[in-house]
Amino acid sequence: MCGITVRVGDGDAVAELLGGLENLEYRGYDSAGIALQNDVGVSIVKREGRLDHLREELDSGSLHGSIGIGHTRWSTHGPPTDENAHPHTDCTGEIAVVHNGIIENYRELREELQADGHVFTSETDTEVIPHLIESGREEGLSPERAFRRAVDVLEGSYAIAAIVDGTDAVFATRQGSPLVLGRGAQKYFLASDIPAFLEHTDEVVYLKDGDVVRVETEGYTVTNVDGEVVTREVERVDWSPEDVGKAGYDHYMLKEIHEQPTALRQTVRGRVDSLSNDVDLEAFPPGTFSGIDRIHLVAMGTSTHAAMYAESLLTENGVDAGSYLAGEYATAPPPAGPCTLVIAVSQSGETADTLAAVRSIQGTDVRTLAVTNVVGSSLTRECDGSVFIRAGPEIGVAATKTFSSQVLTLSVLAERLVRDITGHSIENTGSFFEALSRMPGDVQRLLDDSSARSLAEKYLGSDAYFFIGRNSCYPVALEGALKFKEITYEHAEGFAASELKHGPLALVTSETPVFAIFSGGDDDTKTLSNVKEVQARGAPVVAVASNSSREAIEQADDVLLIPDTHPVLSGVLANVQLQLVAYHAANELGRAIDKPRNLAKSVTVE
Repeated sequence: MCGITVRVGDGDAVAELLGGLENLEYRGYDSAGIALQNDVGVSIVKREGRLDHLREELDSGSLHGSIGIGHTRWSTHGPPTDENAHPHTDCTGEIAVVHNGIIENYRELREELQADGHVFTSETDTEVIPHLIESGREEGLSPERAFRRAVDVLEGSYAIAAIVDGTDAVFATRQGSPLVLGRGAQKYFLASDIPAFLEHTDEVVYLKDGDVVRVETEGYTVTNVDGEVVTREVERVDWSPEDVGKAGYDHYMLKEIHEQPTALRQTVRGRVDSLSNDVDLEAFPPGTFSGIDRIHLVAMGTSTHAAMYAESLLTENGVDAGSYLAGEYATAPPPAGPCTLVIAVSQSGETADTLAAVRSIQGTDVRTLAVTNVVGSSLTRECDGSVFIRAGPEIGVAATKTFSSQVLTLSVLAERLVRDITGHSIENTGSFFEALSRMPGDVQRLLDDSSARSLAEKYLGSDAYFFIGRNSCYPVALEGALKFKEITYEHAEGFAASELKHGPLALVTSETPVFAIFSGGDDDTKTLSNVKEVQARGAPVVAVASNSSREAIEQADDVLLIPDTHPVLSGVLANVQLQLVAYHAANELGRAIDKPRNLAKSVTVE
């Protein structure tokens, strides 16, 4: 969740470190700081709060150096204070460290270090690391060997970068937390995510768990856990700095909502042939999954709703499938065997709970498949295979285009799975394939004609907001409520439409608008009866529906129209309308839409 940035090269590093931290703000944070190696030792500035606080301190120009590390912290151990902000130092102030993740054995390590006379100044788990390095230095070890020995005793997940006074290098490593190297012209970068340094280089090296990298102005060396030099491929990312900018939009979230037609074109390109009613999933030709008889989909947050969508599509077509919260799956996995396929869904490919779920079945004969947006992410390396959603970079904390791209990617994958496992297709008439191919254009028409802004303004100030749907529209109801609550901070809940009468109906009043999602399929009749139930209790109803759901449109108090499409894909379009409702409501309320309170883009701790 936190953000690490490192810069090594000629010239002063302050501006580029600060720029890297600004580019990582979307990950979520509550304090920030930088440390530089210079001619007077290791200099540090760190402040609680937004980056503006740090920037004000740096405006004095007192900090300089060509080698530096930076960090944005999201609190896990200790509240957000100046003392708990990173970087952290040892007793001498000659070693500075930034760290993402959680050191699970930090209490034991801290007690041992304190017994040896080390003095701690923060409540964080991170502070044990510079003191461990200091202990190694006191025993005569070189900075690199002291760094390695410190890392060897750590338990948990981490990405770490350290500088040592008198050594013109940065030492870094990762274990279960992302860290990528950027190779520029006579300068090098390390960061938690590529956008931190994308304006300086598009050449990246994805480090693997256990790698230790020494970065100097002259170059870098990667070694494995045994200290042996290893080669990691240099890859070129196909994003541009403009891709991670706002492009004239007020917020990243609004930009990314409007990028969905492009993202979905990338998702389906080369994978869907509506003329032959066929799919092509690159490394997964027909028959790849013919030995599978059970599917487990594991995910967290928005990705869970995409997994639930796929579960509905698979079960409706005769495949034994279930979706699970990855955090629960990791501690109590359901029965699985050689005929089980575990599909791990994660936008970043670094979600700690999802990685833990995959690791919980490693060493068994269960097959695993990653569905993610990030090439080279931890999830892609730990699963047997990968399918990429091709959504491009997403900066806003609230996932928008990645959810739509996940659903379409999983829909294409579901077609391959259904054919391999059952021998038939999801839709023999071909309308499913036509709908997949039309989806980018359908989303564009919706964006051009949406009335979400005026509707959001109309219902602003309500006591609560309910979202209901059935079958594949149920996870869309959950996702609609999640988007609304996480950026407006208003009370919003999603329910299966059938569940209303079993409790939630007690909460319905004239001040609780209900957004009812209609698929245009056979389940509309039952959802319509639920609409009448809430209207009888005085609640206004907003139907999210296409013109094919005529009775629902006539019954509702307000309507958010979506283009006609295949019933199993109508939820993708409904979700876009609900994204817009959430955005405009939050904007009217003056919320921090791209950086909602207490939330982070990539949840890299369990």
